[in-house]
Amino acid sequence: MSLRSPRPTSFRLWKRALQIQHPGVRFLNTVPKCPAPTCECAETPVMPDGLEIDHKGKLNGLITSYAEQVLICTGNADWPSRIEEDNSGDNLAADLKELIGRGGVYSDPFHNISVLNSSFPSSISKRPEVQTTSAYLLPSFKYIPFLPRVSFDSVQALVKGFLLPEKLHPMNEGLSPIHKDRLTRKEAYQHLLYGVRDVQDVLVLICGHGGRDMRCGVMGPVLQQEFEAKLPKAGFEVLKGPLLDESVSAPALSGTTGEAPSTARVGLISHIGGHKFAGNIIIYVPPRLNTKDNSPHPLAGHGIWYGRVEPKHVEGLIEETIVKGTIVSDHFRGAIKQNGEIVRL
Repeated sequence: MSLRSPRPTSFRLWKRALQIQHPGVRFLNTVPKCPAPTCECAETPVMPDGLEIDHKGKLNGLITSYAEQVLICTGNADWPSRIEEDNSGDNLAADLKELIGRGGVYSDPFHNISVLNSSFPSSISKRPEVQTTSAYLLPSFKYIPFLPRVSFDSVQALVKGFLLPEKLHPMNEGLSPIHKDRLTRKEAYQHLLYGVRDVQDVLVLICGHGGRDMRCGVMGPVLQQEFEAKLPKAGFEVLKGPLLDESVSAPALSGTTGEAPSTARVGLISHIGGHKFAGNIIIYVPPRLNTKDNSPHPLAGHGIWYGRVEPKHVEGLIEETIVKGTIVSDHFRGAIKQNGEIVRL
């Protein structure tokens, strides 16, 4: 929803009147540019010949509309150009696209599911001999720790229980009752997946898909190191291991609860579009995150997309967006709320 004041001098009165008329409207606080770093940061890497960064094109609004992102925990930092071809096609991305991709039995053109790979490691089950894969569901902020690779049933349970819409888009009204029923979520399937929990860590996702475009392949790892170095200085503990490890007697779960230290994870992800605007990042702010004064975080439950991010911007983005809950307009591509609503300035 894009809302603008006709005159800057009357903005506060206009904003107050609109909030009275529409109590559900939320305004995002913005700053025009990223503040200059206060300490030393890494140099911006040189891009490969012929793959320059686009510093002039419009960024605002360049975000793909999606209902959910499935972030697969592969433990790897790069993948083939088509992630479903990784490991000769034996991977969760391929399984999901078989079900919800074009021509899949649960394919719905009006309910877009984005499937991405990430460098986050999967959780370790109490039966390590059974290969499992973990996945984040965003912006639902759910974490699925164990998806066994020996059965297709778990993938179907993920799709039917979590990824299909609770209510179909009006454009699907002409479908038969059986087809409608097939494309609608069934919560009973959620109970077939073990250990599902809410996401409580701030997630910083950086496109580092060198197998798709070397601009992100070069910029991604540098930004990852910079975020991991700067987040602790802002009061966030950076977690790197599996979120859940059942092989140890008393696993310590991660999570931001409003008490210090807050927690964050920084990972590389596969293609999200807009390689020419590298570095591209998404910051997912968990719904229960509070600010330093223990008040609700202004961006809690949002995923914030930024482009043209360089190492010199990392400290400022952490302070403005993760700490204060403010949007940096100069880098803003768009945002998504928990209900799937896309936000543009």
